[in-house]
Amino acid sequence: MTTMKRIFHKELKNHWSLLIAAVLMIASAMSQIACNAATIPQEGNSAIGGNLAPTRTDNLIARLISIDLPRRHISKHPLDAEFSKRAFSLYLKALDPMKYYFNQSDIDEFAQNETQLGEQLKSGNLQFAFDVFNRYLKRFDERTAIAEELLKSQQDFTVNESFVVDKEMLTYPKSKEEAFDRCRKKIKFDILVLMAENRDMLSGKNKEDETHSALEKAKEDPIQRLERRYESTKKRIHQTTGDEVLEIYLSSVTGAYDPHSSYMSQKSFDNFRKTIGLNLEGIGALLQGEDGLTLVKSVIPGGPADKDGRLKSGDKIIGVGQGADGEIEEVVDWRLNDVVEKIRGKSGTTVRLEVIPDDGSDKKIIDIVRAKVDLKDSEAQAETFEVGKNADGTPYLVGVIDLPSFYFDMEAAERGDRNPKSTTVDVRAILEKFNEKKVDVVVLRLSKNGGGSLQEAIMLTGLFIESGPVVQLKQIGDERVRAQFDPDSGVTWTGPLVVVTSKFSASASEIFAGAIRDYKRGLVVGDSRTHGKGSVQTVQPLSEPRLFTSLTNPPEYGTLKLTIQQYYLPAGTSPQIKGVPSDVVLPSLTDYMKDISESDLDYPLNYDEVPPSKYPDFGYVSPQIVEVLKKLSAERVVASEDFQRNEKNIKTYTEIKDRKEIPLNEKTFNAERERFNTDKEERKQLEDVINNNSKIKRDYYLDEVMNVAIDYAQLLNEAGVNFPKPSVPSKRSNSLFFF
Repeated sequence: MTTMKRIFHKELKNHWSLLIAAVLMIASAMSQIACNAATIPQEGNSAIGGNLAPTRTDNLIARLISIDLPRRHISKHPLDAEFSKRAFSLYLKALDPMKYYFNQSDIDEFAQNETQLGEQLKSGNLQFAFDVFNRYLKRFDERTAIAEELLKSQQDFTVNESFVVDKEMLTYPKSKEEAFDRCRKKIKFDILVLMAENRDMLSGKNKEDETHSALEKAKEDPIQRLERRYESTKKRIHQTTGDEVLEIYLSSVTGAYDPHSSYMSQKSFDNFRKTIGLNLEGIGALLQGEDGLTLVKSVIPGGPADKDGRLKSGDKIIGVGQGADGEIEEVVDWRLNDVVEKIRGKSGTTVRLEVIPDDGSDKKIIDIVRAKVDLKDSEAQAETFEVGKNADGTPYLVGVIDLPSFYFDMEAAERGDRNPKSTTVDVRAILEKFNEKKVDVVVLRLSKNGGGSLQEAIMLTGLFIESGPVVQLKQIGDERVRAQFDPDSGVTWTGPLVVVTSKFSASASEIFAGAIRDYKRGLVVGDSRTHGKGSVQTVQPLSEPRLFTSLTNPPEYGTLKLTIQQYYLPAGTSPQIKGVPSDVVLPSLTDYMKDISESDLDYPLNYDEVPPSKYPDFGYVSPQIVEVLKKLSAERVVASEDFQRNEKNIKTYTEIKDRKEIPLNEKTFNAERERFNTDKEERKQLEDVINNNSKIKRDYYLDEVMNVAIDYAQLLNEAGVNFPKPSVPSKRSNSLFFF
């Protein structure tokens, strides 16, 4: 649950849609206490019932989307039976990804609507969506009640049985006995995991998580922790609103067209706008939900909480009050999003937090004046490092830039600000400093960059080339392909360039890396290929005048994010599915992570190509240069203990991911967990990406990237390449935004 909630906030800056993140967050909550049963549950009646129901506004939103989807999506696919089956599958997966809650009898009943969802959408009929969710709540309550009983009985961990983790092997329970057995095993698995985590914490193996509260929790009985977790999760699930059910369902509907189309409520879209501009107002703290409590994950440097100094990482927020003397409202067992909404507010206003300090001291009230929070960790970061030696004995100076997203402050631009916060402005300033320091080679890291503004990707490319097409776009309803050019003639960095990518590099990152590679302007290093997203989305509010033109000031109905373009690199190839390949591949765990690439997602667009555009060939990369660089790097990798340890982790990781089942015999479980120790490393790397941890740390991997960069610079020098001087760019407007 914790990780998925982080994803909910982080997705605002990644190429995956906000709504899919929300779906995953809720689905994760639902799957946490999936089937925990003490006695065999009784089948519910065949009637679908519940408390949530669609409103007239919801029905209108459905009708608006039914008009826009087939008309504006690049595929122009009709709302036919195929579409309906896709939406049906995605909605069930969003609610019950591990097939723990719904019985096969439920699915058989739902299937009567499987091919009718398109027609229902056209008429604004959302009853199916709410009926299914209400049935889910019913099954959820049944499972939770039984789980609480089962936890009171003694579990036998000497039995040789296993818990299925391969989704392809899972089916919906066909009988009460089958449902009970799966739930019984799920509880045993949860207990074994908690016992192992407690041992690790108390033995000092998890020093990076060793807060006071974490140590105290590790001393607690796992059964009590699970009981509290189940009850807390039940409360939060029952706080789900009709608006959120609508978002989950309509995200499944739009996802039936492609993975990056989604529906956002007005609140979600407002969050999206603020975060992509790295512009929030609040106290400056990253929060996470855990067992019904809101924990302070970290305090953002330079933010109001950091300047105040009283709120610390690990503290628990149990109450929130508004103003200097507003009543404190208890927020225990609240959903994280609701707590965040209470704490966030306009600059200059006061929020009061009731906090249980992590150091074990008595709870206290902390009053903090809200202010604008600059998400510095999400901006471009830069460092310089001395590496190797030049012919004269002095070290090479390598300039490293870490770019976590292609950001742009939409709100500032709409206000008429001539200098809104943007990726290009920040990176240009960094490169100018590199020029002053006489840096020998630049390394630009996009390995944690999930995308962002298309226009920023185009303009950033322009900092490294004089002119030319950066990306080619094919628009909906128009087979003609139009090139988007570098909008200015200036070049800020003319020297050797190395671009670092991974399977997490997507969308705008792939446009930049692909253009640099096609132009032979620089070297691409990292995972074997990037994510593989070759589509462009636009965001447009839904408005009632499309149906009733007499309304001049329509209410807000949320926003539809739709894929309206496919993009192609200058050479005519597309990153779609295939990604952008690296010239030099470095062994990395991220290259082997599953369910990460575009091809792993549901219903991606197909790969295709267009004719190449005309663009200059810098000639800074050749097959001969690449072969030499590969050879030199391979020799260092083989000789590196760190890389060899990494190779071993990769081998173990692939073995873990290929497992179909996990043993529930305690002795066997612990032995396998001790042997399979890479899951922790995987979680750490995923959290670095999710939390946009862009701090540049010199480790063995970055050292090898810089060694490759120095080899590259030396080979270009030996080839007699004379790099031109940087030139001042012409003025240009930030007028186009695609996400």
